[in-house]
Amino acid sequence: MASRDEIKFLSNPHLGSQRKKYCRFKKFGIRHIDYKDPDFLVQFLNAQGKLLPRRITGNSLKYQKKVAVAIKRARHLAILPFVTDLLK
Repeated sequence: MASRDEIKFLSNPHLGSQRKKYCRFKKFGIRHIDYKDPDFLVQFLNAQGKLLPRRITGNSLKYQKKVAVAIKRARHLAILPFVTDLLK
C-alpha cells in the first residue's frame, strides 16, 4: 500500500479549503459603528449598493445588525446611495 507521501495529486488538495471567517469587530475591538464614515460602510455593500450578508462578511449577528442600521441611517441622510450601478 502506498503512503500519503508517495501519492501524487493531480490537483491541489487544499483547493476547496477556505480560511475561517471572523468578525472583524470582535477581533479589533470596534464597539461603535459610525454612520458618517461612508468609506468604512462601503466595505459591507456590493456593487449594486445592496447589503452583504453575514455568510460573506463574517460578521457576528450583533454587529451585522449595527452595520445594517448604520447603512440605513447613512442612506437616509444621503451619505450613501440607495441604488447604484457601480458603487465600487
